[in-house]
Amino acid sequence: MNSNIETLYKIANKPVKTIIGLMSGTSFDGLDVAVCEFSGSGLETSIKVSHFTTVDYAHDFKESLKAIFAKKLANLEQITLLNEIIGDYYGELILECLAKWGISTAQIDLIASHGQTIFHAPKHQHQIAHYPNATLQIGDGDHLAVKTGVITFSDFRQKHIAAGGEGAPLAVYGDYLLFSSPLENRIMLNIGGIANFTFLPSGHSTGFFSTDVGPGNTLMDQFIQLKSPGKYYDKNAEMALLGKVNEPLLNSLFDYPFFKADFPKTTGPELFSLSYLQNAIESSGQNNISDPDVMATLAAFSAKGIIEAIERGVPENAPFEIYLSGGGMYNPLLVQHIERHFGRKLKSTAVLGVNPDAKEAVLFALLANEAVAGGETNYGDHPGLPSVSMGKISFPK
Repeated sequence: MNSNIETLYKIANKPVKTIIGLMSGTSFDGLDVAVCEFSGSGLETSIKVSHFTTVDYAHDFKESLKAIFAKKLANLEQITLLNEIIGDYYGELILECLAKWGISTAQIDLIASHGQTIFHAPKHQHQIAHYPNATLQIGDGDHLAVKTGVITFSDFRQKHIAAGGEGAPLAVYGDYLLFSSPLENRIMLNIGGIANFTFLPSGHSTGFFSTDVGPGNTLMDQFIQLKSPGKYYDKNAEMALLGKVNEPLLNSLFDYPFFKADFPKTTGPELFSLSYLQNAIESSGQNNISDPDVMATLAAFSAKGIIEAIERGVPENAPFEIYLSGGGMYNPLLVQHIERHFGRKLKSTAVLGVNPDAKEAVLFALLANEAVAGGETNYGDHPGLPSVSMGKISFPK
């Protein structure tokens, strides 16, 4: 037996597995690194996050990612080079974190890397006849495995597409296994670049689902980067709070087929771009709108997309609690819009035992745990929710 396969077999049979989950989102803030201890699998999964941090990216690295992100036309040489560079860079950052935490690589069983999304192309968005759903994450898993000496799982989204999904959102798998409640209907709301939520009816009911709903932070981030070079986001909604919502622009932003499409659905910054915003400004006749009013309207746009999707997707007779994660939870104006509408405070996933900043990284660690120790969970007959294990394996030797 190949020694790598023998090692993986032994890991699969361990009662407790230590898995590092990695996540890098579309805001390019940095790399989320979560050291997770798993026991069990499927609905019997239990998890302890022993260490977590977000390692900030260097400015030049962020700019390199931005140069190829969400562009129909990009430098193929740069994409090819960054695929290798990112894998190697993630390995370096992991080794630095482990050294700081006093953990040896021998104590780590697996690494689970989401990679860096550079283009997401579901069929409903690209609308090119005879072409399938597609998505692309770069950051080669072999480089990560060789750099760290740890078996690495990566490229999780391709299996989802191959099995009939759109490659996103994958949060439903982790949300269902970790956060389902026998007594409480829960909405797990993640506001990253794109906002998505998972509805978890009480008692592990078959009515659960997950969907993207539209922009979370992406349009606000893109606009602030355009208007305030050197800034990557509107910290504490400082600019947005100086403006007021422009109703004609808000209505124009919602005038797009995506918002009428059935659930589940996915999207990305490829659609919700500065061009999308500019088209809405022009079609609504708001060419003289101030920057603060644009930002205030974009915050309302993100909030309204979330609110309307929840009201449309969740049964009327199902009272629920909302648990929040993602960078948008730190935007006070965005959160205020949602809380005012539903008449309650949004809760953090921290009250369920998972740091909201770490949640996405934990999700991919969980998918790796399922790939080696589980894979038997039946997620029901849900469109866009195939019952498959995900992740490609890279051996270090």
